[in-house]
Order: sequence, then structure tokens, then C-alpha cells
Amino acid sequence: MTNTHFNEYGEIRSVVLRHARDAFGSSARIDLQWQDLNYLSKPDANTAVQEYETFSSLVSSSGAQVHYLPADDALTLDGIYVRDAAFPVPGGMVMCNMGKPARSGEPSAMAAQLDELGIPVKGFIEGEGRLEGGDVFWLDDETVVVGEGYRTNAEGIRQLGAFLGPDIELKVVPLPHWVGPSDVFHLMSMISTIDKDLAVVYSRTMPVPFRNWLLDRGLELIEVPDEEFDSMGCNVLAIRPREVVVVPGNPVTKERLIAAGVTVHEYAGDHISLKGLGGPTCLSRPLVRA
Repeated sequence: MTNTHFNEYGEIRSVVLRHARDAFGSSARIDLQWQDLNYLSKPDANTAVQEYETFSSLVSSSGAQVHYLPADDALTLDGIYVRDAAFPVPGGMVMCNMGKPARSGEPSAMAAQLDELGIPVKGFIEGEGRLEGGDVFWLDDETVVVGEGYRTNAEGIRQLGAFLGPDIELKVVPLPHWVGPSDVFHLMSMISTIDKDLAVVYSRTMPVPFRNWLLDRGLELIEVPDEEFDSMGCNVLAIRPREVVVVPGNPVTKERLIAAGVTVHEYAGDHISLKGLGGPTCLSRPLVRA
């Protein structure tokens, strides 16, 4: 965790993933879980593995050291979405406390696995505090943005602030109801930063003060059209500045990215992303960025 820069756009040097073969396992396991986890339809185990091979090769193309978390029968299919269980802070990782009850075992399992990898764990969000990694990101080395909604609450944000300390600005953004607490709407459902001055956004869900705050800080906003929000046009993983990994099927957003000088890589993600509503940012937990 040394010499890391805290943001979502620097070149990825180290990243945690959990391969689809380990997260999903057998077709029988998928049969037992996908409906209870609110997946849109049943993933196919073999196709998921093929999709993940393409996705992971794109992530590692930055030269990143990839740490694969092992299979764990105590976790659900959602264990593939490794971002949500942990958040990097100076000196190590803070383990989250999931707002989705079925995912409650993920942070402690990941903490043990990070320890084996030699990655320090600073502590846990505990008690009534709730925090999921999809609701929080580093804008830059001095600024963390966190969404308060159904998966992350005020107590979780307070505990996160204690780990960050007084020198880090913590910008709290209220999240919309959207379609209710049973759905997943994270802060990163509506924004992905892909350079120090560039972000992909779905402005219709943004509080006006937050959107203006981004503009005041000099960010150019690439707007996702209405018809490409549900297909995760806003879920964009930067592997280095202005080079990104996305799911296909969002041609307007892709065209706008390219017009802004962004290199776009696509992976087929029907089974690892669209069915479980977890795009490339959800599938990855970058540890170190250049």
C-alpha cells in the first residue's frame, strides 16, 4: 500500500479480484441463490467464466499485480463484486459492513484473505454502521466522496471519517430512493471518475449541490443518456487515465467517451455484470494506483 495515489483513475498497479469460477461455482449453486439475491435472470456458470477471463485480462493489461481471492462456500454469488467489502485508506484497508444482509460475511472473509496476502487491515465498520464500497470513492488524495442511502448510513460514514482523519475532506452525498431498498443504487451508479478532470455521470439522479460541486472543482462531465443507465453506461472502470473498461451496449456513452479522448475496452458481461447489476467497477477492488 506504499506510494499509492488515492483516486479512481490512476494506472492500476495492484488489484483484488474474485474469479467467476470461484464466486459462482457450480450450476447447482447458482440455481439455489440467484433469485434470492435479486439477479435479473440466472447466470450460466460456463459463460460467466469465459466472460471473466476477458474482463480480468483487460484489468491486468495495465500491468497490475492481480490478487485473486479464493472460493468460499460461506459467501454468495455476490462475492464476485469485491469492491463492496473494503475501502483503501492510508496505511491499509477498512473493511465495510454490508447493507445487504446476504453479503454480511464478505468483509471478514476478505480481511482474512488480505492478511494472507500481506495487505494490512486498519479496521472494520462495526455495530449499526453500514458502508459498502460502491458508495465511496477517492476523488483525489485529499478528498473522499461517500453516498448516504440504503446501503451506507450516517453511522458508517462517521466511522469511515474516523479512519480517514481530519486532513481528508469527506463529502457526503444523499442518494435517491430510486426503486427502493431492495434494489442496489450505489453512489457509483451515477458517477465514475476516469481522469482528474473527467467523469462519466447520470445527472438525473444527482443532487444539484453535488453536481455543482464537481463542476466547481473543474470536472468535465460526460452524460449518460436515459436509455443507457439501466445497461450500466455509468459503470466505467479506469485502468489508467482516460483508458477504461466497460460493458457493451451503450453506444452513445461510448461515442462520448471516445470524443473526449478516452480509449474504451469492452467485455461481454451478460452473466457476470448485467444479470447481477454489477459492472466493471463492482468486479474490482484496486489497491494501488500510480
